[in-house]
Amino acid sequence: MDMTTLGRTGLQISKLSLGGVFVAGGEDRLPEGTEVVRKAYELGINYIDTAPTYGQSEIVLGQIFQETGPPAILSTKLGGGSTPFDAQCEDTLKASIERSLERLGVDTLPLVMVHEPERVKMYNWWTDMLKVEGPVLKVLADYQRQGIIQHIGLGGTAVSEMAHLVRSGKFDVVLTAFNYSLLWREAEDTVIAAARETGTGIIAGSPLQQGALACKHDAVYDDSVFWLHPARRQQFKDLYDLSDDLGMSLPEMSIRFVLSNADIATVLMGARTPAEVEANVAAVEAGPLPADVLARIDAIAARVPFRPSFEPAGLGVWLRYPGNYQGLGPINY
Repeated sequence: MDMTTLGRTGLQISKLSLGGVFVAGGEDRLPEGTEVVRKAYELGINYIDTAPTYGQSEIVLGQIFQETGPPAILSTKLGGGSTPFDAQCEDTLKASIERSLERLGVDTLPLVMVHEPERVKMYNWWTDMLKVEGPVLKVLADYQRQGIIQHIGLGGTAVSEMAHLVRSGKFDVVLTAFNYSLLWREAEDTVIAAARETGTGIIAGSPLQQGALACKHDAVYDDSVFWLHPARRQQFKDLYDLSDDLGMSLPEMSIRFVLSNADIATVLMGARTPAEVEANVAAVEAGPLPADVLARIDAIAARVPFRPSFEPAGLGVWLRYPGNYQGLGPINY
């Protein structure tokens, strides 16, 4: 597994890493989850990411680490884990960090991220978002001075807000999710550009868009996904044709596409089995995509440069189970 430097942190990180949602389901995932972690270590993966809001991920990973040991780079996030979560209360923030350390069974964390830092209504992280000020930075800095936390990061989805936060220079790492993949490019000239300017390490999450790019979905060809924008539907069809032309699976193409961007240090995978870990590692070892293939992918992506209005966020779920779609539900403005 090739390694690279994670921005200005100096940390050497594997180009492929493991997202903690694969054990979110709880202790039923413990046996196979342990094998996934063992296989990841065996193949050179040295970074695992999790969060208190990823179901039982922290708890199960802590049990796995009793057998395997933690990775060289382990990250979790601030946000959630208690109800209500008061992001303006230093005691609440400290309790979240202490709870994560206890669950994961570690004394220190190389990286802690502010989770969904752009969502003011959800967490209200900032006393002044324009100046990027809030108690969370004081608490994280205190833990950093104690040597409990090594680096501070951001993990979120709203690319313009994230770009603003990155440009403050107050964060070492940014994890951008659901916004940089074969068909979704919103992060490219926002948060990725900001991170490049500031030397912030970039982690790319959800290269398969929560399953939307994990396989060829039959529903793309019928009326069961009536809510899918026609231009998006045609994108999927064209991407499937390209996959067939190249004889390359969509997961391989997805991972290789993300890592074709030299600004990105590592891409998170959601592998649930050792076999999926092996397949994803093989994709990384195949290297960046050739220029002509990237040009064909770019041409397909350019047809829908931004998400159609009210496109469901969990697109992969609805493509896999189109009969379960019940509309968007209430919209809070």
